[in-house]
Amino acid sequence: MAIMIKEILITKAQGEKEPFKSEKLVRSLQNSGASLAVANEILQIIERELYDGMKTADIYRKAFSLLHKKEKIAAMRYSLRRALVELGPSGFPFEQFLEEVFKHKGFTVTRDVIVKGQCIEHEVDLVASNDEKNIMVEVKFHNEPGIKSDVKVALYVGARFEDIFQALDSGAKKEEGWLITNTKFTQSAIEYGMCKGFTMIGWNYPAKGNLQQMIEESRLHPLTCLPSLTVSQKKALFSEGVVLCRDVLNHPLLPSLGVSGVKLQKVKEEIAMLCGV
Repeated sequence: MAIMIKEILITKAQGEKEPFKSEKLVRSLQNSGASLAVANEILQIIERELYDGMKTADIYRKAFSLLHKKEKIAAMRYSLRRALVELGPSGFPFEQFLEEVFKHKGFTVTRDVIVKGQCIEHEVDLVASNDEKNIMVEVKFHNEPGIKSDVKVALYVGARFEDIFQALDSGAKKEEGWLITNTKFTQSAIEYGMCKGFTMIGWNYPAKGNLQQMIEESRLHPLTCLPSLTVSQKKALFSEGVVLCRDVLNHPLLPSLGVSGVKLQKVKEEIAMLCGV
């Protein structure tokens, strides 16, 4: 007689429930660089503590804590998605972060640019330019990893791009419109963006060139990935315009924030593991 295993429902950030999937947790841990053995060990511990209605945030915190004890570099990479959400609550640090990513790719970047459209003026979050093209970037920041940028966001941004590009004279440079979010897009939003022809970049979209890959490949991790820094220390660095791990290194504000001695050495080790500096 077959044994029926009770399905455990977990609660996502927005309150909806879904079945817990062990393979999803293992895959996310391995994608962060954890070995299969460690991923399975963490899964076994998580499964023993699972209960109906358990929040995904609690599962993440437990998995991160366990991984941090086993493979520290993998734990910091595992925290990347949450680290992007912590570039808030205003989202301004996330815009600063994206500015640094574009600069790393060789672009000149200006923030909060007023652009005249055919009908009205628009404030564009970022304008990134190089010898070949100008990219107008609309940034959509969410304070929870489970919140997606939906089709209403895509419709709004698409209408803005359409008004702007109708007013632009076709010059030597290619003009592009990009929508970037720190989380994910709904399928309807993706379909609309593809239909209208503007670039959309989210945590895991598109399959090649998504936000996670951009960060991993450039090693431009946000300072929120550093577990040795407290929330207040991170906010203080934000206020100084610091958003990247590598820019924390030897920053003159650190001693006044209590980051010295053993703690400073831990921070430096974490930066070296993430950024290679």
